[in-house]
Amino acid sequence: MSTTPVKPMRSLLFVPGNKESWIEKSITSKADALILDLEDSVPHEHKVEARGIVKSKLAWLAEQKQRVYVRINRSPHLYDFDDVLAAVSPHIEGIVISKPCGPEDLDCISMMLTEAEYRNGVELGKTRVIPLLETARSLQLAYEIALRERVVGLVGATAKNADVARALGYVWSPGGRESHYLKSRAVMAAKAAGKMAIGGVWQQIRDLEGLRESSLLDRQLGMTGELALHPTNVPVINEVYSPSADEVAYYEGMIAALEQAEAAGRASTVYDGEHIDIAHVKTAKEIIALARQLND
Repeated sequence: MSTTPVKPMRSLLFVPGNKESWIEKSITSKADALILDLEDSVPHEHKVEARGIVKSKLAWLAEQKQRVYVRINRSPHLYDFDDVLAAVSPHIEGIVISKPCGPEDLDCISMMLTEAEYRNGVELGKTRVIPLLETARSLQLAYEIALRERVVGLVGATAKNADVARALGYVWSPGGRESHYLKSRAVMAAKAAGKMAIGGVWQQIRDLEGLRESSLLDRQLGMTGELALHPTNVPVINEVYSPSADEVAYYEGMIAALEQAEAAGRASTVYDGEHIDIAHVKTAKEIIALARQLND
């Protein structure tokens, strides 16, 4: 299994796999990763065509330094192995799977990926998996899913009238009160397993202020990035999930203040009117490190 760390992802933009020109244009969105979709955004009669288009564009996207995931289809019983075979290549980071019922689905897709890697000459274990927690059982078993070795992040996303709303029977609201618990559950499961927590998804794509408010709420809950449905949404998402210059300056000042206190023989001090100690500086260093990673 590959142990290469995965660079943080603030924005993951869905692109229909049957729209070749959209795929080509999508690299200008500056999304941290694309999700080439073979599932819900592709009409049934175009799924085979979409599979071929996606497979044909992977090497080109890699040449553009674009990070790529592919969302595959599933039947009621199994994920689509033809999709898996088309997607698995040295040019993708991983796949996205919809509606897992539980950790057993991750075990199943892992075996399918290993076979596809073997057939396609890809390093065994290289292909990562991002599960969309869209069933009640998968949300209940989020931690067990997150522990699976190929899993790099959990998606605890909600959308108006979509799969999660139907599975849990809640009524969507812009403020998201009805989804705070399930999103926090996904965050805790992901962080406990050392994985990314991914939120979203904002369907009202022209309402950029609403998107900003929703993204800020997800970030407050601990999400580190989110799914995007339209290229115009990517800049807002990237901004929300990136430490600002003011934040970086604030935390650099915090580190300097504690260093000064430690030089004077103290383990804590008052910075900007607040008591701080080593725990706060650990947080500061993590945020500064994230800002540097995102700017690399």
